[in-house]
Amino acid sequence: MDVLVFGAGSLGSLVGGLLARAGHDVTLVGRDPHVAAIRGAGLHVGGEFDFTVHPTARTTAPEHADIAVVTVKAFDTETAARALEGVPDVTLSLGNGMGNEATLAEHLDTVLAGTCTYGALRPEPGVVHCTGVGEVVLGPRDGGESEAADRVGRAFADAMVTTVADDMPRRLWEKLAVNAGINAPTALARVENGALVEGPGNEVARAAGREVAALARAEGVDLPDEAAVDAVVRVAEATAANHSSMLQDVAAERRTEVDAITGYVADLAPERGVETPVNATLASLLRAWERERGLR
Repeated sequence: MDVLVFGAGSLGSLVGGLLARAGHDVTLVGRDPHVAAIRGAGLHVGGEFDFTVHPTARTTAPEHADIAVVTVKAFDTETAARALEGVPDVTLSLGNGMGNEATLAEHLDTVLAGTCTYGALRPEPGVVHCTGVGEVVLGPRDGGESEAADRVGRAFADAMVTTVADDMPRRLWEKLAVNAGINAPTALARVENGALVEGPGNEVARAAGREVAALARAEGVDLPDEAAVDAVVRVAEATAANHSSMLQDVAAERRTEVDAITGYVADLAPERGVETPVNATLASLLRAWERERGLR
């Protein structure tokens, strides 16, 4: 299958590399020097894997793709959507945060929602490390079933652990609980994910997850507190040695996805009459950090 990965950072490169190894015709769209390195020597996938593939690598989108997998930062989703207009038959969003699918759907015809728990780290141009084997879950963004989801699911199942789900709204909120409970606390405390399993950070992570669950229910999505907290703890344990994507952004002094994660929760909660003091505090601290560095 002709697969375009738009946003060849850590996760995008890993997903694209695994799909290429499975025999799909993969095009990675990213930035130099990563793109230039792939063009020269291929993409090496290390960590949990050890192989090199030679996908097409470019800095702009091609004219057509059967599937576009969007893995850009949440604040770049609008740009990606415009760049992909008229290109893919089906688009799958695997980015962090809420609202990405709706943004893509404003410009693209068939948009699927997805979550991915594979860990990825890009140590140098042309190289990506898998820091943990996880699962890709995908399906229609409003729930239910679709032929497009089944088709994309079959392609992904060739390459990685994949589930096609009919309850993506609930899974997206559960994913938001995980991101709120892990990304922001680890970024602010400068600790690995495992530091939240026990100790002082544990209750902060759990409380952030519970608040997301409460907001999900206010939005009509059945996500119990226990399910949200269990997901936070389960992912923190499974990725204990990982540096979260937000921690990597803070360490590199890059803009974070706070507005689509804890900021999304803090901004929506007053409209729904839900109290989210932990997420509001996390969001305010991250936004203050960004502001002081001229990142917002």
